[in-house]
Amino acid sequence: MKTGTSRADAPTRDLAHKPFAWTFTTPLYVGSSLNPVNSSIIATALVPIAADLHVSVGSTAVLVSSLYLASAVAQPTAGKLAEVLGARRIFLSGIVLVLLGGLVGGLGQNLAMLTVARVLIGIGTSAAFPCAMVLIRRRAGEAGLDAPPGGVLGGIAVAGMATAAVGPPIGGLLVGAAGWRWAFLINLPVTAIAMVMAVRWLPKDAVLDRAHQGFRVVADRIDLPGILGFAASMSALVIFLMGLPEVEWAALAVFVLAAVPTVVWELRKTAPFFDFRGLAANGALARTYLRQALSLLGVYSVMYGMTQWMEAAYGLSTLQAGLMLLPMGAVSALISRPLASRNLVRGPLIASAVTMLLGSVGIMLLTSNSPALALVLVSLVFGITSATTMVGNQTALYLAAPPEQIGTASGLFRTFAYLGSITSAVIGSQVFRDGASDHGLHTLGIVLVGAGLAALLLTVLDRRLMGRGPKNAPSTSNTPHTKESSA
Repeated sequence: MKTGTSRADAPTRDLAHKPFAWTFTTPLYVGSSLNPVNSSIIATALVPIAADLHVSVGSTAVLVSSLYLASAVAQPTAGKLAEVLGARRIFLSGIVLVLLGGLVGGLGQNLAMLTVARVLIGIGTSAAFPCAMVLIRRRAGEAGLDAPPGGVLGGIAVAGMATAAVGPPIGGLLVGAAGWRWAFLINLPVTAIAMVMAVRWLPKDAVLDRAHQGFRVVADRIDLPGILGFAASMSALVIFLMGLPEVEWAALAVFVLAAVPTVVWELRKTAPFFDFRGLAANGALARTYLRQALSLLGVYSVMYGMTQWMEAAYGLSTLQAGLMLLPMGAVSALISRPLASRNLVRGPLIASAVTMLLGSVGIMLLTSNSPALALVLVSLVFGITSATTMVGNQTALYLAAPPEQIGTASGLFRTFAYLGSITSAVIGSQVFRDGASDHGLHTLGIVLVGAGLAALLLTVLDRRLMGRGPKNAPSTSNTPHTKESSA
């Protein structure tokens, strides 16, 4: 009997002592890297795609916007599905969609097929981050952890922003060596590896009982009308933003017609998809979303806007411009995980806003005659911005989001990040409308100074961040404690 009891208790003891083994975290990291890599890797393939398919370079912008749009809508949707149907199931379903998208894109013969491929990739890659947060939160609860698993959250941060920065140079090497189709086909071996790891190492979801099965039951539990209303509203908003400065009145009208009834529906719903009342009451979470959007506005402006300037005004090749961003990715990767392991929120967020201000001033001082070292320094500074904003806001999200809604909240966290990136594209198209000149770059720097100041004010004036974390948050000591040790 003692032997049997000991064996039965062994998994529980192992979980308490080492809840986040590498076998659990590795598939989550790989999956979470797919969306940012696919977001940025396409940049170096647009010109070759246009030449091969005999279309204008401008028309290939749909390959960027389609993934942004699909991701902005699919992230919180995947989070809600993970909460209801099981995070492992949705994680694996997302990988299958990415595999399919890579295949369709790799074999695509026209722009329409490539756009479909990008939508599939956008939807599929959107499942990884919210599912990872659900699995991490669930594992922390099972292990009795009081504090956020900072090291694991840091790994997710590295898989997010750091990999986005290495996308352009990877894309430049792939496209230059093997052709533009490998911007899509690279997903095949990566998703195959992720699939094997997820099937072998991620814990299985609970079996769904018959009472929770069936289309009507599932549709009610996930609030399908709310999801559809959110999708229509977000799609129209993104199309409107991407069309600026020309006002897309049809998109604006669709946004209003979809958003108003959706808000009314969600306010009446007992368990809504988008909990407006909960978000209004949870100021810490709302401010986390806003800070994330503002900070990533700056990071993505460097990744895309400054890259355009380096190629058009500074005279660098696509590959050279991509390599100039490697310091940003390297710094972000180096400091994200050790910083996250300390479970800090306010300090990293202040550092994020301050470095964004410094980097923005640096952009204002750059000219086409500046030494290459100056460009590298700006990249390094924004690497700190990238790491600290992801670490601080991701930990704030973990602390502020209700445990039962961590999937949806994590998806919305990424949605606001995409709104920041979309806004950066809109601003970039405005400041460079007459060409990627020094004057346009300096105007971009002025805009980013304003965004940095707003992010700084959102942090230093936030009373909920004066202590060690949001109100009612668990302890944020350096080493996570179990319930037994903290009792």
